[in-house]
Amino acid sequence: MIIGFIGAGSMGTILIEAFIESGTVPPAHIIVSNRSPEKTRTLARKNAGLVTGTNIDVAHAADVLFLCTKPLDYRTVLDEIQHCLTPDKLLLSITSSVGVQQLEAYTPCKVARVIPSITNTALSGAALVTFGSRLCVTDRSELLTLLSAISVPIEIEEQNTRISSDIVSCGPAFFSFLLQRFIDSAVSETAITEEQATRLMTEMVVGLGRLLEDGRFSLPTLQARVCVPGGVTGIGLHVLDRETQHVFEHLIQATHRKFDVDILEVKEMFADKKNSFH
Repeated sequence: MIIGFIGAGSMGTILIEAFIESGTVPPAHIIVSNRSPEKTRTLARKNAGLVTGTNIDVAHAADVLFLCTKPLDYRTVLDEIQHCLTPDKLLLSITSSVGVQQLEAYTPCKVARVIPSITNTALSGAALVTFGSRLCVTDRSELLTLLSAISVPIEIEEQNTRISSDIVSCGPAFFSFLLQRFIDSAVSETAITEEQATRLMTEMVVGLGRLLEDGRFSLPTLQARVCVPGGVTGIGLHVLDRETQHVFEHLIQATHRKFDVDILEVKEMFADKKNSFH
């Protein structure tokens, strides 16, 4: 099986390097194109055997094709490679704003959406999957097996795309921001150094992840276990409850407003194409 990537930006590179590191896909079975050839040359230098080429080269050679460009570039790229997208190929969108139904209306191939996360760099975390109507049971199984090498693939419904992506794909940035705020406040309010606070925070987060991963605690039971009645943790949790009461509601509202704008732009981009493949 040949895996193709059109686009070698942040997420495209994460996927390519994760598949190679996992040992699931050897570099010689990967073909990549990018608007900036230097990015593909860098990937090829790091991964002996990896193949580079044009968008058409990638679309022609790939059995599974990840489209990793910006959403508003999809139409241009699809027009360029349309003649290569035969019904036996699997086209994968990695962006939340381009739906599988839109791609099925625009191409004759099998379509699914896969939204990765930076956590996949560590061969961990979730990858969100939405299947198109043309995938058979075998297609679905093979895609899930491929993704399982670098993530925990989780199937989501179309209407839950934005909130699922907020948690899985944007979540690492959101919580990294909050953790950095904690570190900055620790440094400004006490004598601890930034280096030491960062080390302590990092070890805490790694340990927390392992506690949740092995099933010893859920988030609520972990809070209950640490929070001794009348203790310091309870005082801190009270402050957090008061200060952050609506922060995540506001965050979700803001990301959904931006998502609505993106969806509208994508619809306009595809609007003049007849639904000719159903």
